[in-house]
Amino acid sequence: MSGHPFLVELARLFPPDRLLTAAAQLAPYESDALTAFHSRPRAVVLPETADEVIAAVRLCHQHQVPFVARGSGTSLSGGSLPVKDGLVIGLNRLNRILRLDPQERIAVVEPGVINLNVSKAAAPYGLYYAPDPSSQPICTIGGNVAFNSGGAHCLKYGMTSNHVLGLKAVLPDGEVVPLGGESQESVGPDWHGLFVGSEGLFGVALEITLRLLPKPERYRTVLAAYHSMEAAGEAVAAVVASGLLPGAMEIMDRLAIQAAEAAVHANYPPGAAALLIVELDGEAQAVEEEFKRLMTVIDGTGAYEVRVPTTEAERQTIWKGRKSAFSAVGRISPDYIVQDGVVPRSKLGRALAEIDALSARHGIRVANVFHAGDGNLHPLILYDGREPGALERAEALASEIMALCIRLGGSITGEHGVGMEKRQYMPQLFAEADMDAMWALRCAVDTLQIANRGKMFPGGDAPALTQRGPHPLEKAGVISRE
Repeated sequence: MSGHPFLVELARLFPPDRLLTAAAQLAPYESDALTAFHSRPRAVVLPETADEVIAAVRLCHQHQVPFVARGSGTSLSGGSLPVKDGLVIGLNRLNRILRLDPQERIAVVEPGVINLNVSKAAAPYGLYYAPDPSSQPICTIGGNVAFNSGGAHCLKYGMTSNHVLGLKAVLPDGEVVPLGGESQESVGPDWHGLFVGSEGLFGVALEITLRLLPKPERYRTVLAAYHSMEAAGEAVAAVVASGLLPGAMEIMDRLAIQAAEAAVHANYPPGAAALLIVELDGEAQAVEEEFKRLMTVIDGTGAYEVRVPTTEAERQTIWKGRKSAFSAVGRISPDYIVQDGVVPRSKLGRALAEIDALSARHGIRVANVFHAGDGNLHPLILYDGREPGALERAEALASEIMALCIRLGGSITGEHGVGMEKRQYMPQLFAEADMDAMWALRCAVDTLQIANRGKMFPGGDAPALTQRGPHPLEKAGVISRE
């Protein structure tokens, strides 16, 4: 393999310590945070400059070798899983904040910059970067862009797509293009909006222009404990009906609370079947007025204990417990699947009741952690992979939860992406015409389908194309089944 022309040319671009081909070197890259999927790449390169990324992509196009760009590998959908015998382009060394302009309130960053580091760099200017996924201390902006990441505060502030103003990207054929710019109002097609959330199918972001926001003057956080999930769900409905728009509304169930306590000792109220976290933020005077209304609403929801942190340390402890919930579940289960689906907020209670019923029917525990404000569910399906058939049973339950989200008028993903995990559900969510349009767009940008090949589309191909006669774009030579 070392004499393969592709690897020989790679070796001219990258020194031995940044071109990994040995089995032991490749092992850490064989999966991402969804460890149920494994695939060994042909090689991994670790570029240190944008020019090296461009050269690697152009070489892949020349040799028709598929490639996957990867940051910290925190994808929970198999989105950064290597393509077998393809190339992994590791972007962690492109970790520079190229420019931070406090007057224009923008930051231009490389794709390997850690999410939280943007806010740290902006803090001296009273600014911060709003999207805050649970993996915020380790996930990279490039990955956030690929999957349109959200976070606890997306209810008020939106997803990554709401905070990316522009990009410089290398397309799968090696062309380098500017998309968007630095203005809040772009002219013409929203190309950077199309790129955000494309899961690496359109190439690699080299520079990302982010919108920064003024740090809120005041936070007011309320932790309410309930004896049932139903009561916590009704509390969410009551807050929404009051007209308040909190920065965040999060719910954790009994199992998630148990896991968080074991991991970070958040000192949550004992005996809670559900915890509701509501956080207000903004200008001090407005937040204080909203806080009075919020407390009146919460007082009428039947919470048996309500806590209001009085110090920043207490507030951070509440959030540390919530944001550690995914990883903390490892304290109470050897293995687990993190699901990610969305249901209309009005059907949240019904969805949770049905998930409980499915859990009981399958005999599999499910811990629920979710962004209650926008109906983004994160059921954690607990199993022991050492038991024969346990993974298959867990995946069957996960599949039924996805079908439930679709049936209730929701989506198969809120922020984790489709990746490898949810490809088979795409035809259930989208009509054939929609699938055809997405495939045609993918092929128009990447004629060889080498960028993150095999992701998002069932079987790595367009299901509609494999099930019916030739597509008009195939006849025109735009689409290839080879």
